Amino acid sequence: MGKSKWLKRSIWLAVIAAVLAGSGFGVRAMLRPDNSIDPSKLATAEKGDIARSVVATGKVQPKTKVEVKSKASGIVEKLLADYGQYVKQGQIIAELDKEQLQALLREAHASLAAAQAVEQSARATYERNAVESEAPDLPFLKSSVDRARELHKQGLLARSAEEDAERSYEVARNKQLIAIRNATVTKAEVARAQAQVAQAQASIERAEQDLRYSTVVSPMNGLMLSRNVEVGDAVSSILVLGSQATLIATLGDVSEVYVLGKVDQSDIGKIHLGQQARITVESYPGRIFSGEVIKISPLGVEKDNVTTFEVRVSIHNPEGLMKANMSANAEVVLEEHKGVVLVPEGAIIYGKDRSTNVEVPDITARGGKRKAPVKLGLTNGVRAEIISGLNAGQQVVLQ
Repeated sequence: MGKSKWLKRSIWLAVIAAVLAGSGFGVRAMLRPDNSIDPSKLATAEKGDIARSVVATGKVQPKTKVEVKSKASGIVEKLLADYGQYVKQGQIIAELDKEQLQALLREAHASLAAAQAVEQSARATYERNAVESEAPDLPFLKSSVDRARELHKQGLLARSAEEDAERSYEVARNKQLIAIRNATVTKAEVARAQAQVAQAQASIERAEQDLRYSTVVSPMNGLMLSRNVEVGDAVSSILVLGSQATLIATLGDVSEVYVLGKVDQSDIGKIHLGQQARITVESYPGRIFSGEVIKISPLGVEKDNVTTFEVRVSIHNPEGLMKANMSANAEVVLEEHKGVVLVPEGAIIYGKDRSTNVEVPDITARGGKRKAPVKLGLTNGVRAEIISGLNAGQQVVLQ
């Protein structure tokens, strides 16, 4: 019986000891500080490439873009090309209705024939008057008058015969004077008729030209970016309305395109011709197109108290992937380092004395992390280059 009591007491003592030991461990765990770091606050230093750059945001534009307008007015009768189609220089794009233009050409030919008839009539009249103005019998009549006067003085000719000779001479002389005046008038009429013939010929040339202009052809080799008319639409002449004339199509050379972007005045001094650029567009995520700065505007544009400068970055586009008016970002590379240690910008701690540090995990340190001084290289607002103080593969704490 005593042995049984002793066994029960031993069991109870063991249970109590176990409870006390567990409580002790729990209290110690509660009192010990937690040095663990949230994994979402950790990042790993990695090897990679980094560049210091200026970003110009803008639209993709064809190297060459031409608005096609007609030099003739009329109604669109045929359309022989559509947008998205490559066309060659001289290829027919559209045909205007030629019926009225052909009628105008026939009318011009009729006017020319009438003017030529008037010219021939005027020329014949002039030639007749010119002959009459020469009066080839006038010298003979003058000799007759002189002879009649001499014979009359000698008493060999009656006075009436002398007067008849004088009358014939005066009539011939008056006729000559009238012919001279008429020749002058008809010469002017010939000149006027010649002018009318020239005017009629010009009308024919203009009508023929309008007829040619009614066939609209491509002025260049390129891609038809847009077609702005349909069959039956009225088209106005650019020779009449200028820039307000009807736009038929827009053509562009898209084998070479460029981004026309804007750069803030604070960054424009860092950009120069020939700098390399990386272009990205939303249509091709993850793909980078290479480019080059080819033009920098010398004149800034101020808007909302912000001055920007236009920068043109060319892009070789043999596949035609870049489309006109795509939004694009052209990153002009100012400086680039490859294969360096990089950490997120959010891991850098900047001191008042311009010192730079990062925090690295350390379970022995207070809070489970400690500061480590580092030397920075390039930064781009997202990642920072570590020149010294940290190796690839080490973890850092994000601030």
